Amino acid sequence: MSDRGKGGTGAASEGDTDRAEFDGASDDESGMSDLFDELEELEDLVDSEAEREQVRETMRAAMEADKSRTFGRVAFGFDRSDAAEALLGALLFGIPMFVEGGTLDVGLYLSNHPLYFAATGGLTVGLVVAILYVADIQDVRVMNPILGIVPRKLLGVLAVSMGTALFMMTAWGQVEWNQPWLALCQVGVAWVPMAIGAALGDLLPG
Repeated sequence: MSDRGKGGTGAASEGDTDRAEFDGASDDESGMSDLFDELEELEDLVDSEAEREQVRETMRAAMEADKSRTFGRVAFGFDRSDAAEALLGALLFGIPMFVEGGTLDVGLYLSNHPLYFAATGGLTVGLVVAILYVADIQDVRVMNPILGIVPRKLLGVLAVSMGTALFMMTAWGQVEWNQPWLALCQVGVAWVPMAIGAALGDLLPG
C-alpha cells in the first residue's frame, strides 16, 4: 500500500516537473518576444541616430543570446547562414521539380495564359510572406528594411529560391532560353515549391 502511494507521489512529482519546465519555456519565449517589443518601441522614441544604433546593437546581442533555441526564438535580418539554410530548403523541395515533366507542361500552359502566370507568382510571394510573418513558426521581426519597405529576409528568401531555380533548370537542360517567355514560365512553376522550401529552411533550423 505504501509502495503504491510512493509511486503515485513520484508520478505526480514528475508530471509537476514537466509542467513546470513547459511553463518555464513558455515564459522564456514570451519574455524574449516582450523584450523585442520594448526595444522596438524604444527605437522609435529615441531622438538621435547614435541612440537608435545602440538600441539596434542591444537587439542584435539579444538575438545572439536567443540562438540556442530552435523554435520560439526571435529572428530578423538575412545573413550568410540564412542564405545557406534557404538554399538547402530550396534544393530539397526543388530537385523533384527539375526532373518532373509536369513542371514543363504546366509552364507551357502558363505561357499561353499570362494572367495565370502572374497569379502563380503572386501566390508564391504570398505563401512566403505567410510562412515568414503569419504562420508564427518563429517570431520574425522586420529590421532595417530595404528602401524602408522591403524586409531583408523576405527578399533574401525569394532571391535565393529564384536564383537556384534559374540556375538548376538551365544547368540541367530543362529550359531553352531561345524561347525566353516559355523558359521563364517553366522556371516560375519550379519556383513555387522552392520558395516554400527556402522559407521553411530559413526558419526551421533556428
